[in-house]
Amino acid sequence: MAGSNLFDRLRRPPAAEAAIEQPSKDPAQRMLDFLQRWPGESISRTEMMIYGPRPKKNAEEVLKLATTLEKHGWLTPKSTPQKRMRHWNIVRRPIVHPVVDG
Repeated sequence: MAGSNLFDRLRRPPAAEAAIEQPSKDPAQRMLDFLQRWPGESISRTEMMIYGPRPKKNAEEVLKLATTLEKHGWLTPKSTPQKRMRHWNIVRRPIVHPVVDG
């Protein structure tokens, strides 16, 4: 554009960009996104509570999220030495943006 300076170009609104999908607010979807980036093959309830996405209120809420992901096939239970311990293997599928159905 002839005659326009930097300030004129900065004042103009940006061109319409391609629609970018907003991140889901669903807690189970946020946990699934976190698990797909988790470096290990498995994860415990404690690790989900400490390192997982916020907000998490307590262990019971994290257990509900894990149960939902287990129901949809993203986690498989793993045996533990103590009954109160919970540990899951993470199922990784070659999907670009995995989604929790439901």
